[in-house]
Amino acid sequence: MNPLVLLLIIVAYFALLLWVAYRTGKGSNNESFFIGNRKSNWMLVAFGMIGTSLSGVTFVSVPGAVGADSFHYLQITIGYLIGYIIIAYVLLPLYYRLKLTSIYGYLQHRMGRLSYKSGAWIFIVSRLVGATARLYLVVNILQLAILDSLGIPFIVTTLIILAMIILYTYEGGVKTIVWTDTLQTSCMLLGLIICSVYMMNHLDLNFMESISEMNRFGYTEVFNTDANSKAFFFKQIVAGAFITITMTGIDQEMMQKSLSVTRLKDSQKNMVTLGFVLVLVISLFLFMGGLLHLYGQTEHVVSSGDQLFPDIALNHMPPFISIIFIIALISALFPSADGAMTALTSSLCIDIFGLREKKISQKEQEKFRKRVHLIVAFSFLIMVIIFKLINDNSMIGLILKLAGFTYGPLLGLFAFGIFTNFQVKDKWVPYVCLASPVISFLIDKYQENIFGDFKIGLELLIINGMITFFGLWLIRKK
Repeated sequence: MNPLVLLLIIVAYFALLLWVAYRTGKGSNNESFFIGNRKSNWMLVAFGMIGTSLSGVTFVSVPGAVGADSFHYLQITIGYLIGYIIIAYVLLPLYYRLKLTSIYGYLQHRMGRLSYKSGAWIFIVSRLVGATARLYLVVNILQLAILDSLGIPFIVTTLIILAMIILYTYEGGVKTIVWTDTLQTSCMLLGLIICSVYMMNHLDLNFMESISEMNRFGYTEVFNTDANSKAFFFKQIVAGAFITITMTGIDQEMMQKSLSVTRLKDSQKNMVTLGFVLVLVISLFLFMGGLLHLYGQTEHVVSSGDQLFPDIALNHMPPFISIIFIIALISALFPSADGAMTALTSSLCIDIFGLREKKISQKEQEKFRKRVHLIVAFSFLIMVIIFKLINDNSMIGLILKLAGFTYGPLLGLFAFGIFTNFQVKDKWVPYVCLASPVISFLIDKYQENIFGDFKIGLELLIINGMITFFGLWLIRKK
C-alpha cells in the first residue's frame, strides 16, 4: 500500500475531527472544557468511553497476545465489569452529592488539603504515564508503517499528532471530546468487525469453525487454574475489578466524562452499560486475535506480539483492509490521548493551581487554562520519547504493570476515606503516598525470595493500595 495514500487518509480523518470540534466547540468556556456544562447525553458518553477504555493498546496488544496468553485477558475483563458496577453504585453517588468538578475534591473534603493535592499529583503522574504509553504504541506503528518510508523522523510524527490533538481539544474540551470519541469509537469497532469478517472469508471458516480451529491450537483457553501462576483466574478477576475502580472510578479523565451527564441515574446507566459492552467488545478483540494467528500461519508471518496485527493488515491483506486498519488504529489512538490531555489540564488547573479560587476574570482564566494545556502537550512529547527508548514489545503488560505502582496510593486514599471514619494527620499523607509504591516495587522485585513459587501479577495494585491504607491508619488522629 502506498504510504502517501495512507498519509492522505490520516489527514482527511483529522479534517473530519476538526470539523466536529468546530461545530461542538462554539460558545465554549471553562465549564464546558472541564465537565461539558453537565449537559452531555449519557448514551453518547457511554459509547465514546468504549474508545477511551480500549485505546490503541487494546486494538493491537490484546489480539497480538493471544498466541502467548490465549483468551486469558477475558478473566481481567470479567473483573472490569464488577468494577464498573461498584463505580456506578458506590463512587458516582458520592461525586454527584458533593457536586465535584475534580473528583479529588473529595479528598480535601474528607482528609485535608495535602491529601487532596497528593491524590491529584498521583493521578497526574499515573495518567501521564498510561496515556503516553498508549500514544507511543500507535505513533510507533504509524512511523514504521508509513512515515519511515517518507523520511519523516519519529519526533516530527509525534509533534504533528500532538498538534492535531491540541487543535481539536483546545477550545471545547469535554464538550467536544464526547462527540469526537463517539465518532472514533464507531470507526474503531467497524475496523474490528471488517478485519475479522475478511479473515474468516479468506480462511474459509464460519464463526463456529473459527472457534474450533482456534481451540485446536490452544488459543481459546479462558480460565487459568494454576493458583501459583500470575494468570490464575481468581487473581485476574479481582485485579481486573480493582484496575477498573482505580483507572476509571478514581481517575479524573474517565470520571470527568461521566460527571458531564446531568443526572446521577443516567450516569449510572452509562457506567453499567459500558461494563457489559466492554466484555463483548474485548471478546471480539480476542476472537480477532485468534483469527490473526490462524491467518498468520497460512501467510507465513513471522511477526508476533504488538507487531502482528500491523504487519498482517499492511503487508498481507488487500489495500482496502490496510486503509480500514489505519483508520481504526488512529480512531483507537485519539480517544485515549485527547481525553487524557483534557483531564490533566483540568486537574492541574483546578487541583494544583487552584484556578477556581484565583481572583481573575473569566477571560484570564481561559488564557491560563490554555497555557497549561500546551504544557501538558509538551510533557506528552517528553514521555513518548522515553517510551521510544524503552521500546517494550507488549505495551498492554507494561501499562497494567505501571498502573500497579502509580494508582495504588489513590486506591488506598479513597478506600480509607470511604470505609473508615478516621481523620488523618494531613501533613504526613504525601510521605505515605510516596512510600507505598517504593515498598510495592521492592515486594515485586524480590517476590521469589518472599513467596517462593507463588507469583504476584496484577494484584500488585491491591497490595499497593493496602500498604497505603495501613500507612494512613498509622497516621490517623487518636
